[in-house]
Amino acid sequence: MVPIPITLRQIDYVIATADTGSTASAARFLNVSQPSVSLALSKVETHLGRPLFVRTAGQGVALTAFGQRKLGEFRTLRRQAQTILGAGDDAPEVVTLGVFSTLGPRYAPRLVREFERTNASARVHLREGDIETLTGWLESGQIDVALIYDFGLPSSLDVTPLADVRPYGVLPGHHHLTDRHSISMAELLEDPLILVNLPHSRGYFLTLAQMHGITPRIAFETGSVEMLRAMVANGMGVGLLATDIPHDTAYDTQPVVHMPLSGDLAPHRIALARIRQLRGSRATDAFCDYAIEMFKSVSDGKV
Repeated sequence: MVPIPITLRQIDYVIATADTGSTASAARFLNVSQPSVSLALSKVETHLGRPLFVRTAGQGVALTAFGQRKLGEFRTLRRQAQTILGAGDDAPEVVTLGVFSTLGPRYAPRLVREFERTNASARVHLREGDIETLTGWLESGQIDVALIYDFGLPSSLDVTPLADVRPYGVLPGHHHLTDRHSISMAELLEDPLILVNLPHSRGYFLTLAQMHGITPRIAFETGSVEMLRAMVANGMGVGLLATDIPHDTAYDTQPVVHMPLSGDLAPHRIALARIRQLRGSRATDAFCDYAIEMFKSVSDGKV
């Protein structure tokens, strides 16, 4: 049997260096000497035949493109080793789920609760972020799967569509258009717009307006869906959203109206994203299968 040339300890040193940004910080985190970390990195890079990091004097280290890919594989290997070598067979398998910040409150808690209820041997850890952050976490192996909007995601990701959601307008309860069944984009944007300023979301909503020949007057920008709804409810402007929020009051109990938009509007696509070349754990595969079924039920109106 050919011996394994890289130890789990050396893999720990690589992961810690990537997470902390320098061999010195990794050494402090692991409570070992810096030369031990540097030697481990050198051995791993020599075995792989390519550098994992770019060293810059006084600025620590940064992952190469090759290092970014290998880091994800190392994290997966580390989790698999923990599962295989864990004490006893009852230790739960952990799925680290990244959720896009506006989708999280609407879907993630119920999804996690119901998955864990029907899969007693699994646990889900949650991390929230915007699309760029989630993509980075996937590529570096910090999360196993992301619940995300499909906005031109990189080809390194395996994307599974879950649902297409149509954008809608948000109006204050006292607005003169609230008695309508639907309104056009032009009618909505006669008022100043309160805009979601998260990466990709901002561009998506502005593009919707521009496709209708409108350059909206932007009153405010916010990264919070609930802040947007509260500002709309208090008459500070109108809003555009895609995340389906069923209740009709803001946090301060002021009324807010979900108004369907007429016309041809490009939908938001909710999806699961994973790294294409990494094999997932059984728990991660089971979670993805459960999420697909849950969203089918949502689309069918069963839940």
